Parts: sequence; C-alpha cells; structure tokens
Amino acid sequence: MKKIFMLLCLLLFPSLVFAGEIKVGLMCPLTGKWASEGQDMKNIVSLLVESRNAQGGVRGNTIRLIIEDDGGDPRTAALAAQKLASAGVCAVIGTYGSAVTEASQNILDEAGIVQIGTGSTSVRLTEKGLPLFFRTCPRDDAQGRAAAARIVKGGFTKVALLHDNSSYAKGLAQETKAELAKAKVSVIFFDALTPGERDYNAIITKLKSANPDLVFFTGYYPETGMLLRQKKELGWAVPMMGGDAANHQDLVKIAGNAAAEGYFFISPPLPQDLDTKEAHDFLEAYQAKYKSLPVSVWAVLAGDAYRVLEDAFMQGKTSPEDIAAYLHKMTNLQGFSGRLGFDGKGDRIGRFYRTYKVDASGRFVLQAESK
Repeated sequence: MKKIFMLLCLLLFPSLVFAGEIKVGLMCPLTGKWASEGQDMKNIVSLLVESRNAQGGVRGNTIRLIIEDDGGDPRTAALAAQKLASAGVCAVIGTYGSAVTEASQNILDEAGIVQIGTGSTSVRLTEKGLPLFFRTCPRDDAQGRAAAARIVKGGFTKVALLHDNSSYAKGLAQETKAELAKAKVSVIFFDALTPGERDYNAIITKLKSANPDLVFFTGYYPETGMLLRQKKELGWAVPMMGGDAANHQDLVKIAGNAAAEGYFFISPPLPQDLDTKEAHDFLEAYQAKYKSLPVSVWAVLAGDAYRVLEDAFMQGKTSPEDIAAYLHKMTNLQGFSGRLGFDGKGDRIGRFYRTYKVDASGRFVLQAESK
C-alpha cells in the first residue's frame, strides 16, 4: 500500500513528492576587468534567492544557487559551464559579454540546461536556433537602430565607427553602419583598436585625420575611458558617443571628469532610473544590505533572469524543457527593468533604450526624450 501511495503522489503531485532543492547556476565575472559587474550580479541574484527561501521556497523546494566565476574570459567560461552542468543545475543565469556567453552556449545546450544571458547582445547568439537559450538584454540590431536614430537626431553627418573586434562591439558597429546607410549618413571611418592597451594615441591620430563630426566607439568602458582621456590630452574636442557597454561609472574614473564631460551613450536605464515599483522596492533592500547600488543595469538584468525562472518554478516548471516552453510563451511579466517576455528565438520583447550624458561632475544624466 505504501508503494501504491507513493506512486499516486508521484503521478498526481510531482512537485510535492521530492521536495528538496532546485539548483540554479550563476555564471559571472568575479575576477578580471569586469569583476564589479560580476559582483553585483552575484549580490542581486543571491539576495533574490535568499528572499524566496525565507518565504518558504518554491512549492516546498529550496532554491540553491551555485556560482561559478567565468573571469570575463571565453576559456574560463567554458570551464565554468562544464562545472555547472556537472552540478546538476536546471538553468544558468549569465553571463556578461557576448563572446564569453558564446563560449558556454553549446556546452549548456548539449547538457540540456536553460541559459539566460544578461549582458550578451550579439545578434548571432539567438540566431543559432538553440531552444534553451534566452536573454533579458536587448540585441545589437535593436541597439544599432537606436544608435543610428540618436546620431540622425543629433544632426551628425560624418561618423567614425570604432570597435574592438569583440563579438559585441563589432556586431554593434556593423548594425549601426547598416542603419546609417539607410539614413544616408556617411560613415567615413570603420576600424578596430586592440582592447587592454594603455596607449591609443595612434588610433586617435588616424581618427582625427578622417575629420569626423562624431566618433562612435562601440566597445567597453575601460577602453572608452582611455580614449576620452587621451583624446583630451591631444586637444581634440570632437564629440564621442558610446553604446550600452559604456554604462559603468568606472568610465569616469579612468577618463577623469574633465575628459568625460559631454560624452554620451545609449543604454537601458541605470538602476536609479528604473521606474517600476518592483525595482524601487528591491533596490531599497539591496542598498540596505550592501550599502550601495549596482553600478550598472546589466546586473539588474541578471535579477530579471532569476525572476523569470522563479516565475516558471512557481508554476511547477522545473525541467529545462518545461522551463523553456513556459518562457517562450511569456509576454508580460513585470521585471525590474520593465515588462518581460521572449520571442521564438529567446530574445527579449520590447524596447527600452535611453540616452545618457556625462556632466561636469562625472554623473550619468538621463536625457529627456523629445515627443
């Protein structure tokens, strides 16, 4: 009779029988040049997991978060993905950087594990047809359209596009170039720098010789800060624009306030500019625990990734196949960064880019959108 009872429970109430742990992986850069992003990702997702477990978990199950450091490096990310797969997670949140995420994609897909990228915007990540891959961030073609629209709106006619050969930055540069061609805006310079160098005077001299009225560098904030600082040292006052990888306050620390002033970039909103009640309440709790706010929106998007997983768990979806099927039908979950949903490719639905400008004090100031 006991065996029959257990069998009936298994068939009728599968989520209640083996109440225990639901394992979720987080892959993020806790070391390397993006470590501050990774630390915020860890803090945000850990706080959300702690909150859920304090409320009794999910349908009698405790959420167990397993964290692996990918170092912001593709090779390390591959090892991190293998470790998470071996740990038996049903889903992985992360990571930051398209090339880093791409190094983990096939490993997690072949292991049958859902992956939700958070700061990985390269178009090709969702063009591969991987059924278990999603992302809470927008993709580069959406950003390319937003960037081109901002350039046209600013009245710029001779644009220099500079990237760093990474999947993200080169993809954004290419998408922007295509959109500017449609708008009849001239791209008079298209080239790459080598990330991680300390001296960019040579590339700045080449840019200056092209005589653009705007430089759009699509790479990350460390190189952006160096370019701004050295451009000012050379006395070249051409306006400079960035994409969402520039959305990090360390940019100003590298460039200095004087060199950064006037620089502008497009990005999803900063944490303090998120206007949902969910974001306000959570960031208040985050501030209370960690005595600071996240440095950029990308870590917040890791929080959104956890929220969509938790929503799936609450509906009894705990196998990777069931989670993926549920997320593909999601259209209107309230996240920290706004409404969340996914299309058939796993891309986030909706648009939410803003323009920020650096003021004389080094603050990122949200620019009012004209009607």
